Amino acid sequence: MNKIIILLLLSLSLTMCFAQKPNPEIKKKGLSGNPIFEGWYADPEGTIYGKEYWVFPTLSDVYGDYKPIEEKDLTARQKLTINKDYLKQTYLDAFSSKDLVTWKKHSHVLDIKDISWAAFAIWAPATMHANGKYYLFFGANDIQSDKEYGGIGVAVSDKPEGPYKDALGKPLIDKFHNGAQPIDQFVFRDDDGQFYIYYGGWRHCNMAKLSNDLLSIVPFSDGTSFKEITPEQYVEGPFMIKRNGKYYLMWSEGGWTGPNYSVAYAMADSPYGPFKRIGKILQQDPKVATGAGHHSVIHIPGTDDWIIVYHRRPLGDKNGNHRETCMDKLVFNPDGTIQPVKVTFEGVVKKKIQNNFKK
Repeated sequence: MNKIIILLLLSLSLTMCFAQKPNPEIKKKGLSGNPIFEGWYADPEGTIYGKEYWVFPTLSDVYGDYKPIEEKDLTARQKLTINKDYLKQTYLDAFSSKDLVTWKKHSHVLDIKDISWAAFAIWAPATMHANGKYYLFFGANDIQSDKEYGGIGVAVSDKPEGPYKDALGKPLIDKFHNGAQPIDQFVFRDDDGQFYIYYGGWRHCNMAKLSNDLLSIVPFSDGTSFKEITPEQYVEGPFMIKRNGKYYLMWSEGGWTGPNYSVAYAMADSPYGPFKRIGKILQQDPKVATGAGHHSVIHIPGTDDWIIVYHRRPLGDKNGNHRETCMDKLVFNPDGTIQPVKVTFEGVVKKKIQNNFKK
């Protein structure tokens, strides 16, 4: 009996160590598989540049060889972190694919060495191509009050794979407004060319207008700079799409380390809302994975095909930072509402981009 128990524990341990690797047999069938690539990555921002799919995630936890920062080498700001795991999150990787199946890793597209004010917790990248440049928005330092320095920054590159350099030398948003922690940013370009940034942790969601160069906040017509648009049960991770003239605001609910982390949505006729919660579209499946949340959406040009990119936690793994990046189909009903997402091990079908498109 003791041998059986030891074998079971060993099997679980191996599953937890290697669950973040893609299944090659699934990929051979022309499917993305879930996870889509190796590693513990969360908060994935999916987009299309040219004829390539790109995913920019948060480094959730290290794997393989890793040398932690020694105590003597910590900066004064790094010593203030409320979670030592955040000291691992000092850079961002990116991944590109021509077909959703085979992914190429681009290491350290953004690194704190290129951001003078960032110390740790480089989170939730948001992307945009504009003005002939590639913009990467990010959160840094996990500030807990206006007395701390950090917030949402923006970096720029001439190439999707970087390297991205700090564009401002300071955060774009460095204070709490309307109770929203300055994290989890998403940048949306409307059909008229206006850029908006949606962001916020601590159960508050704000929106603001961005300048054409995406480097400053532009006041609204009433003189305010930040409008709160928090829907019911909102926690963090806002994302916006527009389809058939309707604006869809999506967000994450629940605790990010728990099994019930999930995604809900609302629809409106304006980018300002109001956004009335309709229901959940993404949540755990006890037979597949837990903690499914903090997503983005890719629209394949020239089609009405949509893909939800999100993170989830392998079954049996209790480490809150063991999150893996996955993809599944996002399907709309005839009335425009969204069907609940079926989380799978198979992922999405291999598909190349036919129309050249730049976000």
